[in-house]
Amino acid sequence: MEDVVIKFNHVTKMYKLFKNDKKRLLYTFCKKIKYTEKKAVNDVNFEIKRGESVALFGRNGAGKSTILKMITGVCFPTTGEIEVKGRVSALLELTSGFDPEFTGKENIYLKGQLLGLKDQEIRELEQEIINFAEIEEYIDQPVRTYSSGMKARLGFSINVNIRPEILIIDEALSVGDEEFKRKCVKKVNEIVANENVTLLFVTHTTGVAKEFCQRGMVMEKGKVTFDGDIESAIEIYNNSLKK
Repeated sequence: MEDVVIKFNHVTKMYKLFKNDKKRLLYTFCKKIKYTEKKAVNDVNFEIKRGESVALFGRNGAGKSTILKMITGVCFPTTGEIEVKGRVSALLELTSGFDPEFTGKENIYLKGQLLGLKDQEIRELEQEIINFAEIEEYIDQPVRTYSSGMKARLGFSINVNIRPEILIIDEALSVGDEEFKRKCVKKVNEIVANENVTLLFVTHTTGVAKEFCQRGMVMEKGKVTFDGDIESAIEIYNNSLKK
């Protein structure tokens, strides 16, 4: 158990679905407003040990993103228990947490603090982050002046250079041009080569998953339907797409 860094114990996440935003707002004051329930995640159990690289497959709506949001603390389970041990870096919405009026440098400190780093730690990583992002003189300009690609580069650079213990990637390796994509893939490979770093990789691109991961989990309708070696997981996922 000492090596388990992510544990889901009978986790269910239920969402209330309303006909419109007005109904959702009214429900805050009147619990009699009708709604339907949707189980985004349904009684899920799994453990991921330190140093494992795990791919998570599934159609859109299978529950993958909800799993990631619960691991990162964006949302919480309706029932069940989740344990996460270690510093988590999540390549989900790369530009979330940026202040558009702050410069790139100032946002490095802002996001670093949000990720739990102390100022001294951020100072030690600052130049490495700047060099990797490759946005040159724009690093001293307000982020509101950046293109979406530049913001994504900076967000990616911050998240992969903070020396995470748990790295979560959700289709985030399509940042920038082909050269920068190769650079991102190389960086992720360097991170997961460290036996103490755990990777959870959500993707529809099975070839990329196979490059990083030895284990695969397949989700359907909120449930984990397979958990095993990556080759079998890819085969089962591909077969599910034919249904």
